Amino acid sequence: MKDFKQHIQSFKQKLESREPFAFARYSDGELYILQNKELKLDQGIITVGDVTTSGPYKSQDFKHFHPKRDTIARERLLQAFTHRQLNYFKGISCQCCVGPEAFEQQLEIHGGDDESLTWANLFVNSNYPAFVEEILPTLQTYEAVMICHQDAELDKLEFVTKDFRVGYNAMTNDYHKIQDIKDWIDAEQIEGRLFLFSASTFSNLAIYELVKHSPKNTYLDIGTCLTPFMNMPTERSYLQEYWFGRYGNDLKRNCIW
Repeated sequence: MKDFKQHIQSFKQKLESREPFAFARYSDGELYILQNKELKLDQGIITVGDVTTSGPYKSQDFKHFHPKRDTIARERLLQAFTHRQLNYFKGISCQCCVGPEAFEQQLEIHGGDDESLTWANLFVNSNYPAFVEEILPTLQTYEAVMICHQDAELDKLEFVTKDFRVGYNAMTNDYHKIQDIKDWIDAEQIEGRLFLFSASTFSNLAIYELVKHSPKNTYLDIGTCLTPFMNMPTERSYLQEYWFGRYGNDLKRNCIW
């Protein structure tokens, strides 16, 4: 059985020792794409298949996957999810969040459970205080590269010395920018650098391509963990609870395997 608290500590140790690794988060949005369900996030509305509900989403979160139109995007995501490589970790949606059936389906698509799988929620819920208080100070010891939305402000993240920007629905519209990052790594002979990703499904595709291309760097999908520092939406309940003292239970939630 995997341990939610132990896994974040293992990543902390890798960061502290400068051991290169990659971590990509396959959360519920990526799960729906792998399931080949239409997914649309648009101004507080989420549509999955034929079901529409409200959610904590702003314009910067816009994403639209259509099964008939975006077959190439799904094929790329599937390749990234099933790829195995030393120190290439993939976080998936756990059964306490998406239910046992969807959890098992992810394992089946992946080809079974192994040490490369961990939680998509690894840095949030009850682990978020550890991310802010233990992981973030370690990140700040690096010279970091940020891959994020074009609207993000990075002035408060002084350890970020280089950035690449993406726009809306970047998994399809900005896929070519992965090559731009590769070209920069090659031109500057980048090794031992920390790459942080806050770019939705584009992050998954880029991390997969980059860890194959240049495995001597660290590629870390931080999702929305640092948005309070980036003047980006902070509507996620775990952020509201931690930073603004709003009532909630996310910071008490230990995700299970």
